[in-house]
Amino acid sequence: MPRLKSLVLVAVVSVTSLAVAFGAEEWLSGINWLEPPKVTPGTDNGPPSDAIVLFGGTDLSQWEGGDKWLIQEGAAISHEAGIQTKQGFGDCQLHLEFAAPDVIEGEGQGRGNSGIYFQGRYEVQVLDSSENPTYFDGQCGAIYKQHPPLVNASKKPGEWQTYDIVFAAPRFNADGSLLSRGTVTVLHNGVLVQNHWELQGATMYTEPPIYHAHGLREPIQIQFHGNPVKFRNIWIRDLLPKVAD
Repeated sequence: MPRLKSLVLVAVVSVTSLAVAFGAEEWLSGINWLEPPKVTPGTDNGPPSDAIVLFGGTDLSQWEGGDKWLIQEGAAISHEAGIQTKQGFGDCQLHLEFAAPDVIEGEGQGRGNSGIYFQGRYEVQVLDSSENPTYFDGQCGAIYKQHPPLVNASKKPGEWQTYDIVFAAPRFNADGSLLSRGTVTVLHNGVLVQNHWELQGATMYTEPPIYHAHGLREPIQIQFHGNPVKFRNIWIRDLLPKVAD
């Protein structure tokens, strides 16, 4: 089999070389693409040059309700109530780091519980899921009540974990009917746990998912569920075109 693959590769290269030698025309798409802008990548999970820093370790001024949370040693600790961004977002790439309390209290949904709500409606669950049984579509990395994570990539309580999430917002027609569903891709600690999952609607505790028309840009929320979950290094890249539909 390796020899066969080598022969196929040689044949493809040979055909390409012959086409060039005999002056065959190169196929072109005909699309006049704009040059992609230059972005400088971040280091150590830090923000790239085009990112908006939502929490860099010192203040929560980018968030409504941020004054209720505690800030200690560069981490924001959930306290009293949830917070939401002052700015609205649609399609985006979100990075954040979180840590469940290192002292284990409670079990199931009562342990290290929080959540990231895109557009205030679509939740990626945060939970201490290290040796903590609960319903699978409610564990860490789940699209809450809609889809379990592909794998459990959770670290131990107290250890810092990462989420890298790509969110595409749903679109609605002028009459409020659904044009296209939203999608979510999640990497938990660098492991793919949600692969372009199509949201069935808002993620709710007491009702089945359903879509209701809303704006293209809505705030991102971080839930307070009674547990002092820590967050740090939160940044976002706005992926909507400069002039949105």
